[in-house]
Amino acid sequence: MHSSIVLQADSIVKYFQEPQPFRVLQDVSFTVRRGEFLSMVGKSGSGKSTLLYILSTMDTDYEGSLTLNGQRLTGQPQNALARFRNEHIGFVFQFHYLLPEFTCLENVMLPALKLGQYATGEIEHRAMEKLRLLGIDSQAMKRASRLSGGQQQRVAIARALINDPAIIMGDEPTGNLDTYNTHIVFDIFRQLTHEEGQTIIAVTHDDDFARNSDRVLEMSDGQLVNA
Repeated sequence: MHSSIVLQADSIVKYFQEPQPFRVLQDVSFTVRRGEFLSMVGKSGSGKSTLLYILSTMDTDYEGSLTLNGQRLTGQPQNALARFRNEHIGFVFQFHYLLPEFTCLENVMLPALKLGQYATGEIEHRAMEKLRLLGIDSQAMKRASRLSGGQQQRVAIARALINDPAIIMGDEPTGNLDTYNTHIVFDIFRQLTHEEGQTIIAVTHDDDFARNSDRVLEMSDGQLVNA
């Protein structure tokens, strides 16, 4: 795999078995380059979230092949995938999933503490750097429950960045935000890709968000309309 390609999906096919067998993804193939900000769009039921869960290695029941950051992940055992996810993939969801009784700093530190590659003091320093990058370091010692929705989502992005992942995957990352905070999150994503070289794939229903990203993948009836 060429070094500038961070993700390669080859002939991904996915079936749902209930209520009867149904092919929800049909021979999906594409590549994503390092430092690319990619939006995935399509109507509800088009297969975009299903594809994202396969790309994220959380769904392993598919046909085809997935390679991420130079490693072929198809067929790997669950414990190896879990470690790979924590080290190489950052997640930003529609809901922030912060632990409300923890401070913002503690929330950001959690994935790095789990990975265990750095001492606690170094992780704390790195977490503060990520919060500073997102302009929210002044809130570091506040409990997550005391922040606004927009601030919480920025903390969630900092948490996704803590292990310097090869790729950030977002599932409707602005879906719970108002227009003002949607613009802030979008600008953060664009800055991360263009200035930090971060790779981002985001499923979105927001046409403006998609249109202003580097590239749009549109899905329809389980197929890529454009790649």
